[in-house]
Amino acid sequence: MQTLNVLDNRFSPLNTYNTLSTDAHVAESFTQSLFDKRQKVAFMSELQTTLELDQLLNIFSIEAARYIDFSGLYFKSPHLNKTLRGSRKAKKERCFELRMGDDFVGTLTYGINSPISLTNFKVLEQLHHCLLYPIKNAIAYHDAVQLAMQDGLTGLGNRRYFDEQLKRAMHNANRHHSLVGLVLGDLNKFKAINDSFGHVTGDLVLKEFADVLRQCTRESDSIFRFGGDEFAIIVENSTDSALIIIENRIEAILKNNPLLSQYQLSCSIGSTFMSRADNEVSFFERADQLLYRKKMQGSARLSVV
Repeated sequence: MQTLNVLDNRFSPLNTYNTLSTDAHVAESFTQSLFDKRQKVAFMSELQTTLELDQLLNIFSIEAARYIDFSGLYFKSPHLNKTLRGSRKAKKERCFELRMGDDFVGTLTYGINSPISLTNFKVLEQLHHCLLYPIKNAIAYHDAVQLAMQDGLTGLGNRRYFDEQLKRAMHNANRHHSLVGLVLGDLNKFKAINDSFGHVTGDLVLKEFADVLRQCTRESDSIFRFGGDEFAIIVENSTDSALIIIENRIEAILKNNPLLSQYQLSCSIGSTFMSRADNEVSFFERADQLLYRKKMQGSARLSVV
């Protein structure tokens, strides 16, 4: 793995409008002439037009494609992975470690189809130097957005994030003619646990129940806490039996979980599949009505329509 280590801010800017020579001597001289202040400012300015990592990689890839033949570009940091849209499998991969001094930013991996010449490799290093500050800012922005969409207690998505994800999931289901399900859950007699044992215990119960939901769903499913003791699951690319399976898993784990069974915690569930006539409001309201009906019946069985 190639390591790019930035110790200061002395970048060499790029003149990307010239054509690289294949002659070794001319290429070496030409490499030196590639860099001028005007082109550096132009490229850096373009990178700084967005804080969205997807858009940033797209801007960067257009410039990088002038110098190397690649069909895939992948960025990975400790908590974030991004793939350039349209990436395809290539003959080989070349991975670069991006650092700013001792600060690890992430890795940038190219799926390359032909070897990178020494001349173009030097240009690529300069492109990576230009990318470091913008990509670090994009990661910070992504983390801030994720934090704003997250329930602070359980780490699940919050109601604001749910609204966005439900709209996206319904759009994708209509576009790809796939099945999407919605599960709404409400803990039974949770207030009694808070009143009898205190809010510290109540918080532990909520966090444990959030972990139960994670165990009962796939990685592709999205889980949310609305506040209080109300939860939701969006099940994309679902099957006819998926919602029944989730309900059965929740019921089984609640009975066998040492903490939750101690407080005899149960959960009422309302669940439904999206119809083609649904909008976000009608879809949610149908699941919510089923949840209310189950709560009034005092039943832990699942209704799916």
